[in-house]
Amino acid sequence: MADSPAPLRIGTRGSPLALAQAYETRKLLQEKYPELKEEGALEICVMKTQGDMVLDKSLMELGGKGLFTKELDVALLADEVDICVHSMKDVPTWLPDGTTLPCNLEREQTNDAFIYKDETVTSLKGLPDNSVIGTASLRRQAQLMALNPTLKCVNFRGNVQTRLRKLDDGVVDATLLAIAGLKRMSMQDCATSVLEWNEMLPAVAQGAIGIQCRSDDERALAYLDYLNHQPTKTCVDCERSFLAALDGNCKTPIAGQARIVDGELLFSGLIAMPDGSQKFTVERSGKVEDAVSIGKEAGEFLKAEAGDDFFKMMVEMSPQQVIGQITK
Repeated sequence: MADSPAPLRIGTRGSPLALAQAYETRKLLQEKYPELKEEGALEICVMKTQGDMVLDKSLMELGGKGLFTKELDVALLADEVDICVHSMKDVPTWLPDGTTLPCNLEREQTNDAFIYKDETVTSLKGLPDNSVIGTASLRRQAQLMALNPTLKCVNFRGNVQTRLRKLDDGVVDATLLAIAGLKRMSMQDCATSVLEWNEMLPAVAQGAIGIQCRSDDERALAYLDYLNHQPTKTCVDCERSFLAALDGNCKTPIAGQARIVDGELLFSGLIAMPDGSQKFTVERSGKVEDAVSIGKEAGEFLKAEAGDDFFKMMVEMSPQQVIGQITK
């Protein structure tokens, strides 16, 4: 009797959103490949990352990007899992040697959702002066404070359910979350409103799911080739090229979004000071096949526009200085 093939092991974080994304990946694989419907053919391997375990500090204080992926990277390279499912906005610009990210699932709506504590405020512009906003994102904080410098933004971490519970408990007046995550958990009705890009430009790769594997794993690469949604990957590659050109980290508020409209790629990007006092924007368009170079050029343009002093200040700021600016 022939041995059964080794199971395809899917690595994921354990938050409700991460599990929803892993289950969606499993469903799509099983729909295409009947052999993966067999008992034991697919395994979901849940692991905790540093970002999941330390919730009383900002991401910047913990070291920024990679906090939600490092443990998954280690497991992938140690052959403990075969593929890893990520929220793309958590994935560092540079992947560990020996791994590749060949697949993006079809992207969900990328916008941010605004959620207020009650029904008295329905938009960002309607926020009363001195309102307290819970968010762990410097990108959101910078854009909020550019809109209204009296707003107080406080570190607000944990999974979606934890953040909404804090809002209900009166810890803050409002919060912002990606509408994509709410939709994936059928929680979109929690949103007070969905913000347009000109109100709150989303993060690079927001709303996209990425699937990583070992570079030499031909079986995983074959499975992921089918799952890849090329229009999504094209836009995400453009946005990540923009981020790479800026050498983005969690000290610098950066936003970037690409979309394909009538066969043309349109890109919008933004960098800002954490307190919203300075903001630089860029708009670019071009051929879809030039997505990576469009993102790179947009990033290089903003880097020159903001100037060396801007980025030097970002590098030299301590977390306490940045947080002090944000919560003044």
